[in-house]
Amino acid sequence: QVQLVESGGGLVQPGGSLRLSCAASGSIFSIDAMDWYRQAPGKQREFVATIARDGSIAYAVSVEGRFTISRDNAKNTMYLQMNSLKPEDTAVYYCSFRGVTTWLKRGDYWGQGTQVTVSS
Repeated sequence: QVQLVESGGGLVQPGGSLRLSCAASGSIFSIDAMDWYRQAPGKQREFVATIARDGSIAYAVSVEGRFTISRDNAKNTMYLQMNSLKPEDTAVYYCSFRGVTTWLKRGDYWGQGTQVTVSS
């Protein structure tokens, strides 16, 4: 019954900013790791950023210094603040919550994706 809902995508000019959100529904006890991936047209899905329950963070080299990942455990929500956006950031961005523990099970879940387009 866990479902992830993404929001915040849109069209921005190069150098602009967007903030993506990913929120999980359901009665969730804990989430081990929250991740962002993206997939550009004709490309493989690639890792963007991850944040663990203890706050440990890792970024892809392509976004480090420009993107900031964060999480609000009380809201079961993850964010991606994207600054200094480049055309090559254009992609569908997917969130992933791993090790989601509910009352009956532990599992991994994906969001539906949100489109980010960086263009003049």
